[in-house]
Amino acid sequence: MAFYLFGDFLEEVDEFRIVVSEFDVSELRRNLKIHHRCQPSSSQEQKRSAIAMVLLFTSLFPNQFGDWHDLIKEGEQGDMEKLLNSSLKEDVANTENSMMPGRWQTPKLSNTVPPPPQALYFDRSVENILKMFHQTDREKGLPEGLVAALRDQYGSNQLPKPPRPNPFKMLWEQLTDFMVLILIAAAIVEAAEKEFDSMIVLLVVVVLNTVIGFTQEWKASKTLNALMNLSVPQARVIRDGVERYVESEELVPGDLVILEEGDAVPADIRLIEVAQLGVIESILTGESLPVQKDVKAIKAKTRRIPLGDCKGNIFMSTTIARGRAKGIVVRTGEQTEIGKISSAIQKGSKKKVKTPIQRKLTKLGRYLVVLAVLLCALVVVIGIAWKKDVKTMINVGLSLAVSVIPEGLVAVTTVTMALGVRRMASNQCLVRTLPAVESLGGVTVICSDKTGTLTEGKMGTAELWTTDNSLYKFTESTSLDPQQGQIILEPDQLRRRMIHHRRTVPAQSTDTQLLDYAAMKPKPIDTSDPTGYTEQFFYALMVASLCNNSSIRVDENGELKPIGDPTEVALTVAAEKARLGRDYWASQGYTKIFERAFDSERKLMSSLFARPDQDGIMVCKGAPEELLLKCSHCYHPNGRDIQEMTDDFASGVYDESIRMASQGLRVLGLGYKKVSKKNVSDDTMINSEKPDDDEPESSSPALGESNFTFVGLVGLIDPPKQGVKEAVATCQQAGIHVIMITGDHVQTATAIATQLGIFKENVPGMSRAILGRELDLLSDDAIISLDPFPSVFARVSPDNKLAIVKALQQRGELVAMTGDGVNDAPAIKSADIGVAMGIAGTEITKQAADIVLVNDNFTTIVDAVEEGRHVFDNILKFIVYLLSCNGAEIFLMLICTIANIDVPLSVMMILWANIIADIPPAMALGVEPGEKDLMQRPPRNPEMSVLTRTTWLVIFVQSMLIALLSLGAYLIALHVLKAPLGLAQSMTFTTLTTLQLVHSFLSRSVHQSVFRTGIHSNKWMVAAFITSFGLMILGVYAPGLSHWLELEAVGWESWVMTLVCVILHITFVEADKYIIRKMQSKI
Repeated sequence: MAFYLFGDFLEEVDEFRIVVSEFDVSELRRNLKIHHRCQPSSSQEQKRSAIAMVLLFTSLFPNQFGDWHDLIKEGEQGDMEKLLNSSLKEDVANTENSMMPGRWQTPKLSNTVPPPPQALYFDRSVENILKMFHQTDREKGLPEGLVAALRDQYGSNQLPKPPRPNPFKMLWEQLTDFMVLILIAAAIVEAAEKEFDSMIVLLVVVVLNTVIGFTQEWKASKTLNALMNLSVPQARVIRDGVERYVESEELVPGDLVILEEGDAVPADIRLIEVAQLGVIESILTGESLPVQKDVKAIKAKTRRIPLGDCKGNIFMSTTIARGRAKGIVVRTGEQTEIGKISSAIQKGSKKKVKTPIQRKLTKLGRYLVVLAVLLCALVVVIGIAWKKDVKTMINVGLSLAVSVIPEGLVAVTTVTMALGVRRMASNQCLVRTLPAVESLGGVTVICSDKTGTLTEGKMGTAELWTTDNSLYKFTESTSLDPQQGQIILEPDQLRRRMIHHRRTVPAQSTDTQLLDYAAMKPKPIDTSDPTGYTEQFFYALMVASLCNNSSIRVDENGELKPIGDPTEVALTVAAEKARLGRDYWASQGYTKIFERAFDSERKLMSSLFARPDQDGIMVCKGAPEELLLKCSHCYHPNGRDIQEMTDDFASGVYDESIRMASQGLRVLGLGYKKVSKKNVSDDTMINSEKPDDDEPESSSPALGESNFTFVGLVGLIDPPKQGVKEAVATCQQAGIHVIMITGDHVQTATAIATQLGIFKENVPGMSRAILGRELDLLSDDAIISLDPFPSVFARVSPDNKLAIVKALQQRGELVAMTGDGVNDAPAIKSADIGVAMGIAGTEITKQAADIVLVNDNFTTIVDAVEEGRHVFDNILKFIVYLLSCNGAEIFLMLICTIANIDVPLSVMMILWANIIADIPPAMALGVEPGEKDLMQRPPRNPEMSVLTRTTWLVIFVQSMLIALLSLGAYLIALHVLKAPLGLAQSMTFTTLTTLQLVHSFLSRSVHQSVFRTGIHSNKWMVAAFITSFGLMILGVYAPGLSHWLELEAVGWESWVMTLVCVILHITFVEADKYIIRKMQSKI
């Protein structure tokens, strides 16, 4: 019944037809299942409905669904074809009262066919695309009169504009931080009690914290502005048969666009004509090699395939590396691939997720608020029990609440992270958001893009194998300077004794004479005289140099700049290092006659060169398996004679090709042949604009791609960056799992990952790799439950990267995502810590990241992680210090209240003690040098609180010790020295504050003795102690200031008591640390 209703609605309801037109044909085929109704076993009614449905679609949507084969499952189309050729079809078409009635020859929307929806249409042939966009002529393009209507339908070709930073919103976010709200609330209460001096002190702390946080965020507030730089300014289109340039934002789906080498792609385009087209899609896929394009339709079981596999499409903001093309715009603006990424980043930027340290400090603040309320209530209850004045007890309770709240915690945390930012900046790491400093220290997983992050992002020649079984290895292969690097020869005699080499054909037997192993040792070759090379090596580099269109030029700044395809640049560099560059061959009189460009069908490239008074020479490079088919001869292993190609030789070449490919190398075969002088002339020269049929082989078989002599294999690679392998090992030692996520092929990805130690075949949990198309078939829950979680993800899309990051976060991991391309930006934005490359990274990626690596070096991440752990350690140290000091004030006040003793400190004294004894020493702890074993510790559990049971116990013991010593000094002042209450409070303030300042030195380590950590190693701590002690002296003795702080000058008796208390405090704390060390040694 649903099938019949669908047909009825399709015929009768205009709005329904418009909605259906936006569906992809694969969805309709999968959901309608028309093939079930046209089988021989189907009922007559089912067959009629199947015919009716097909007729409806082909008549109502002649451009989009005009070919009925697209609607029927492949393999089941024969049954439908029989029905359409039967009399039943005529009966259905002419019946006015059928199950789905309709006059099929006069459909209602024949004159108002809706435009096709925006999609890639990679599965549609060129003919079908032109039918769908029936208003677009293959030669004349769109009529100008339709452009405005189509723009109204699809919208303009503009990327979404990034939101502008709002300073008032930033300020509001700073002021509504939980700990800041606590301080503001305390200031309001003080004002209500007319304690305006206390209120001013609290508000000063609030203002300082707000200014520091706001300034840092404002400097990094230009989020997503780089998106506007990704749009292409102009596009070359054909409208009404006239070729013209228009603003790219004026493009609409259906526009006919022409592109040539060097052009930026203005929209997502379906190609209809190509000529040797190569497109650099690194901005989307992260891969630096140009992708060869064609116009063929791609049949896939899913609508989602990796961007790198969309050979018939080109995407907005990518670049044409070579060739030319003509295509129809199929997606514009936000619907383009780059537009979807932009929208995803903006969507992510609207939801601001708190970092772990922010969440933990908020949680700690809530505990402190609860504690403050309980203490207030407890004090009031105790005071009433002692028959004291209720108002007086409320004031005492408020003073206790002020003691609970560490006023300096927020400010010191902010300043400490800001200092960490400065240290990281000196190590080539820029931090855009303050909390990211600490969060990086808690990272448990680093997801890294391969190209440009783990590798150099440029191709280099790694190895050259010649048919005498010699292997030449190139050092510093990516350096454009021919003076840099060496060519290391690994001779045949040594390679024949390498038992780990895979061989299809047994190795030749060796001579029984004594071997000179010293002579077999790999060593650099002499490149000063090319005439001394072996013939195989000489001709191999001749092919690499001449079968090549790239070049290396010096720019206006005097720097070497590569021009052309990266693979060919790598071959040019290799030839230059051997002094066999193009200049050498030009000096020998070599003149290029013609060239057959590489294409995906032949997988070969060949060039013909003339030589003065000699036979010409044709050089060829390409896929080894294809080139071997074109070769009839090869060099004899003795290096001098040429022999006919044999199966054994071809198998040996295959073994070497497999060996190279297993190392992640891109392998090319090299061959050449001599061409008779009579077949080489200027008449042979091909104009590059002529079609392939005009190639000279059609007139002269000698010029065909055949009968080559095979000379060797060359292996190219985007090599790992120096130091990355060691950085990965350090991360693993620190308990951090490194995952490679790349758009490259899985074989290349696993080979590079193996070299770096990310992928280890024999290690459980590190030997799994997975493809992006496999991820597409998994639900979010299935990705989360992958066990073991893969170490390598290959051929992934931006959506895959985002899904991986979210899955890891759901598994409880703290994720850092690194990358440089736009394809990395959504995942970088979603990760707990986003890390972008500063040099190779696109602007949008930098703006989406929390951290930018200025030198593009993965090893900098290791330093950043260590700095993050260092920052957290210091934050933990000063939190323990602050709570120990403030806890001492709490216990002191609470004990006196319970014992019915006058409070030993006023509210102003408490605030002053907190400012001078908390903030300077705590800031000095924030710059405490890092401990040596930071990167030998496992990562912190992201769910673990800032303070553990051990640290809470340390805080309790140390704060109680300070409180009891201060209480002893207060009681002696009152009852032994008979001091007035005001003087006794001042003496207590002096003792308490001095004990807190001395305790700052003891807090430099939880378990190490102060005699081991020393006093002078942290000069900032010494300066903080002197500053705070000086402020305490001013507060006690300076006229005016002492009155404002409710303090009185103390005599020598007070200082003697203070000195005794300091000695006792150091003794007890050192004993406490000794016990902790003993307990740890037993664990």
